[in-house]
Amino acid sequence: MRRSRPAIRSCAVAAVVLLTGCAAAGSAQSSAPRDDAGQSATGPAAAGQVSARRLAAASDPARSPAPLPAVSDRQLAGQRVVYSYSGLTPPARLLRRIRHGQAAGVIFFSQNVASRAQIRRVAADLQQADRSRLNPVREPLLLMTDQEGGLVRRLPGPPEMSEKQIGESAHPAAAANEAGSGAGRNLHGAGLNVNLAPVLDVYRQAGNFIDEFGRSYSSDPKVVSALGADFIKAQQAKGVAATGKHFPGLGAATTAQDTDVRPVTLNLSRHAIQTIDERPYAAAIAAGVKLVMMSWAAYPALGSHRPAGLSSKVVQGQLRQRLGFAGVTITDALEAGALRHYGSIGRRGVLAATAGMDLLLCSGLHVSEGVEALDGLDDAYRDGTLNKSAFQAAVRGIIALRTSLAG
Repeated sequence: MRRSRPAIRSCAVAAVVLLTGCAAAGSAQSSAPRDDAGQSATGPAAAGQVSARRLAAASDPARSPAPLPAVSDRQLAGQRVVYSYSGLTPPARLLRRIRHGQAAGVIFFSQNVASRAQIRRVAADLQQADRSRLNPVREPLLLMTDQEGGLVRRLPGPPEMSEKQIGESAHPAAAANEAGSGAGRNLHGAGLNVNLAPVLDVYRQAGNFIDEFGRSYSSDPKVVSALGADFIKAQQAKGVAATGKHFPGLGAATTAQDTDVRPVTLNLSRHAIQTIDERPYAAAIAAGVKLVMMSWAAYPALGSHRPAGLSSKVVQGQLRQRLGFAGVTITDALEAGALRHYGSIGRRGVLAATAGMDLLLCSGLHVSEGVEALDGLDDAYRDGTLNKSAFQAAVRGIIALRTSLAG
């Protein structure tokens, strides 16, 4: 989503410095790298992978959300796509997709926001479009942004403190609670219901990729775990879903290892990843975090050279099975430079869904990017490339999240 290390720009809304977060797609190649077993990442065998926990929930009426509404294949695919656009007014093309049940949500950047009143009107218009009689789902759209705190804010207002400032404050727990509550009040008041925060990365070196803009609470995983959980509980109590990111962690990335720009490999040991980087996610899951965003870095020690969000060994093996996360997963930006070797937006989306990702984040500020992802999912679902039971389980989870945010 070009959130990780974008240029800092001033926003016309108040005198707040915001990180903008948008850019062009990485160069696409015709074929993606093979996985560690030499198998194609889009074959039916790979496509069938889904966690036992998710399949059990999908097949057990006592544990699963309500049955899927009567949707077409294309509408089913649309329930997994998050769109973006440029400017202050949602384009007609996006509104048509929403009215026809082909959207899960929309992400907003600072260039979409002129004032709180303006973005509140936009949010209301989008939700009105979602209630169209042509849309069989009609649960609230996921309207999201990055309101981490400090420099990384798309809307004016709280949280003013960065995560690092919270971690270094005299009363960190109280500051994390206030930041979470403030973010929740701010976004809810503007009509938004998902915050792509908090960052749960444990930074290793002062001034490195994740610490450069104060986006990590601490270099101590215990501190990150506690403060991240405090933020999550406080924000979600205000009706705004939290998102832990970037699993399994970008805290070891150097300033040059920017997944927005280029492929990144983090050569950490499995022990370090599981005891340092993944530790805050266990606390976040215990705190009830509703979403987790995956990193686009690769972690060979976890058994795959693919970016984490394209690797079932990370999504299913580490997050779902080892840590027991049963909520909604969301990719980082599909247009990121880290995916330059994985083909078109449509192909990247299919690879992410194959790995077990639920929501595809299309944040290039063009509705056409979301449509490309939609086309890819639709085609792969129809031709059997993507396992239909796993696909439907993912959509059930997304609709359950949307339902939980009603009102």
